[in-house]
Amino acid sequence: MGELLLIRHGETTWSASRRHTSYTDLELTPDGERQARTLAAFLAGRRFMTVLASPRSRALRTAQLAGLTVDAVDEDLSEWNYGEYEGRTTVDIHSDQPHWNIWTDGCPGGESPAQVGERLDRVLARVTPLLDRGTVALVGHAHSLRVLGARWIGLPPSAGGRLRLDTATVSVLGHEHERQVILRWNQPAPPAPGTATDSAPRH
Repeated sequence: MGELLLIRHGETTWSASRRHTSYTDLELTPDGERQARTLAAFLAGRRFMTVLASPRSRALRTAQLAGLTVDAVDEDLSEWNYGEYEGRTTVDIHSDQPHWNIWTDGCPGGESPAQVGERLDRVLARVTPLLDRGTVALVGHAHSLRVLGARWIGLPPSAGGRLRLDTATVSVLGHEHERQVILRWNQPAPPAPGTATDSAPRH
């Protein structure tokens, strides 16, 4: 069985400031482009049955800089639709709604956890049969990929809240004794020699 690689896009200005970003189509920052290029060496030597990406430019640019050829754009890999909370930080939202939790409450005017789970289930239904023939890569976003990781191991979408996912990281889903498992999660590419690293999480 092949593996399923989940690749989160590199940094944008909004991810750096922890602003919720779904349909707003932001470019990578210079640091985000550097992150994406670092992924190229990390992914070198792997062969993919197919590479699917979110339609957002930050995901497509990350795939390009990481040396991947995107075979298809999949709208179901788009980020969680934050609706009225687009562009706001969690701290800001909590000033109005102190008990809000995206993993249980969803977003007004956007998607509920169940709705996000349904479309990521569709992605898994499409790509899981391909793993019989090799490895598949999915290039997307933090919250949607966290939901996909939770659904892969049979947990509800809300369990994605337990799976932190930083910018420009690779997570690997696979099998153990025919069970679907998480093999690696939130793994950054090794920094280039002489490159300073920033350990602060990126939303």
